[in-house]
Amino acid sequence: MTEEIEKTLAQLQQGNTILYPTDTVWGLGCDATNPAAVAKIYQLKKREESKALICLVSDVHMLERFVENIPPVAYELLEAADRPTTIIYDNPVGIAKNLVAADCTLAIRIPANDFCQQLIRRFKRPIVSTSANISGQPTPKSYQEISQEILKGVDYVVNLQDENKVSKPSTIIQLRSNGEIKIIRE
Repeated sequence: MTEEIEKTLAQLQQGNTILYPTDTVWGLGCDATNPAAVAKIYQLKKREESKALICLVSDVHMLERFVENIPPVAYELLEAADRPTTIIYDNPVGIAKNLVAADCTLAIRIPANDFCQQLIRRFKRPIVSTSANISGQPTPKSYQEISQEILKGVDYVVNLQDENKVSKPSTIIQLRSNGEIKIIRE
């Protein structure tokens, strides 16, 4: 896996898009701080930039570098989560502007996947994570279900096709700075 992390890291550093296994589904990714790379993901998915994407960070310390004010309840939710949980935060900083939603929010998850953890730690920046499908089409439940259009359109396919057997997207919870909590997807 170390060799695959090195190859993937090189792709991210060059501003390329990747297809990779996450703790939920196979994802399309890129450097979340690179607007041109983020634009390539939107184009590949045929998705409007007004529909925000998720990004992954390695841990709470990285999360704190990219979110201006983390509500205290976020730490409790992350600690208590028994399945992959994405939290939508207000006022992200240092992220590509085309990744931030119109209401100045960003969905972020800390993945429980060894490959993702190692990759993000080595990269030292968040990476985009969105399902590996054209917008509006079903989320692939395995690598074998990923369309040829996605496979051919991405710059690099991580060579860990047997790695991910999980097929359920993460829970998504929005935490507003005013204390409001909203479940977006269970």
